[in-house]
Amino acid sequence: MRVDCLVAEIGSTTTVVNAFRLHQEPALFLGRGMHQTTVDTDVNEGLRSAILDLMKNIGVDELIYDELFASSSAAGGLKITVHGLVYEMTARAAKEAALNAGANIHLITANLLDQDQIEKIKKIHPNIIIIAGGTDYGEKEVAFSNLISLVPLNIPMIYTGNIANDERIKKLNNPLIRIVENVYPRVDDFNILPLRKAIYETFEENIIHAKGMKDIFKMVTGTIIPTPGAVMDATLILDEMFHGVMTIDVGGATTDVHSVCDPKPDYAKYSDGEPRFKRTVEGDLGVFINRRLVMKSFKQGELERAMDMNLNELESLSQNEPYIPVSDQGMKLNELLTRQCVFQALDRHIGDLRRVFTTNGMKVIPDGKDTSLVKAVFMTGGALLYSQQAENIISSYLSKEHHKLIPDQNVKVFKDYDYIFASIGVLSHNYPSQAKELLKQTIRYRGEKDVS
Repeated sequence: MRVDCLVAEIGSTTTVVNAFRLHQEPALFLGRGMHQTTVDTDVNEGLRSAILDLMKNIGVDELIYDELFASSSAAGGLKITVHGLVYEMTARAAKEAALNAGANIHLITANLLDQDQIEKIKKIHPNIIIIAGGTDYGEKEVAFSNLISLVPLNIPMIYTGNIANDERIKKLNNPLIRIVENVYPRVDDFNILPLRKAIYETFEENIIHAKGMKDIFKMVTGTIIPTPGAVMDATLILDEMFHGVMTIDVGGATTDVHSVCDPKPDYAKYSDGEPRFKRTVEGDLGVFINRRLVMKSFKQGELERAMDMNLNELESLSQNEPYIPVSDQGMKLNELLTRQCVFQALDRHIGDLRRVFTTNGMKVIPDGKDTSLVKAVFMTGGALLYSQQAENIISSYLSKEHHKLIPDQNVKVFKDYDYIFASIGVLSHNYPSQAKELLKQTIRYRGEKDVS
């Protein structure tokens, strides 16, 4: 069988390979293969096994593909450190851009780097270092000094600070330094997209995440991008369709929340510094690799009562159940862990309504990301794919969190039934119209396929 394109998603827990028809109308998702990621040996083993699983699932003995794209979050994903001038301005702008590109941020600093901070960066050994600082033609020395102090580390760097430094950075003639537009060119002006694109390009050019990734780069005929960044790409397309969206991605290692929306007009003046599209990544919330941390986050006795098991029994179950649960008890535990991941990740992503006392009495003001104008919520990721209660989890959260800047309780909740959001985000870089068509096919609302 010949297919137009395969997209491999190499995750921390699972490697997924999706097959697509792209050159005939309509674009179609043809099938999926999955295998546990073999990050400790050679990720190619997991990829080959996932392709074999795909062949079995679509009933073919031979598979020929014209193109292979990929995304990856294996071996800890994309590690980035961010260094700006003022935390609430340039450092925060660079942080938001990095998160939206799919990064895991391990350190953020503001002002001049000291020796202790440089030593921390050495220990982290990030895949990319981002240098920001200064509005255009404003303060320029801090950003330049920080860049110079980190050049000896021989780590790819992206400079996204005051444009006044561009020429003297070019004179360094360092192939590891990429210069892009200022991420914070003017006060309260976030210029995220150029940095986001540069992170993608630097990721693909310089980074080999895990054993065997070098060979995967040889196999791939197109783009390789961070998986969380691909999910954000799909979310941005969804925003074109719905004008205010949120995507929740629960995986084996992390839970990511992506939102693209404007604040309520009444709250706009409080939202300076909050980007329209925002991603948060919770590295302690995952249903397989981090399931023990999630289990510990329940209130004392809550999980034992829900499972009707004692602590020893729960510990045994969590150790012995595979990454895709097979027993009834394992599936029940996975449902509870998924719910906990969603609740905690939304709590951290969504802003709050806070009471403050002024000379004119008490006022309620917003603090953080306002998602109240979100018109549709989308769920993706392996955990939510296998959840039988995915839609109800969102409804339950929205019915309880009245102090948060949450969407309306009647917001439509969709599920990525084909589990292809990340693949669609990858495809959108080369096949934007087909990506949009595939999104319409995979999302379901109360069992309905047509969302047009």
